[in-house]
Amino acid sequence: MPPHTVQEIVDITISLLAQHQDRSVGEVYEELAARGQELPVDSVLVMEILTRVEQRFDVSIPADAEAGRSLRSVWAFAETVYDTMQSKEQEE
Repeated sequence: MPPHTVQEIVDITISLLAQHQDRSVGEVYEELAARGQELPVDSVLVMEILTRVEQRFDVSIPADAEAGRSLRSVWAFAETVYDTMQSKEQEE
């Protein structure tokens, strides 16, 4: 089982987004939550955060259609990171 939950990955991703935008975590979380349950986010912004998340969790998100869809929301992105971490552990 990966060392982080999906919710922890969401929280860390939002923290990275806040740092990138020079805003508070609360502001970013509220803005995303106002857009919907899935926490939709601009995919270009998530792409900028992707490298930092991959480094932090020591994973490489595959560049496929599923990963592309996951970049539409913070929650889907976090699930993709979690699933990738889980797959990596199973391979080891």
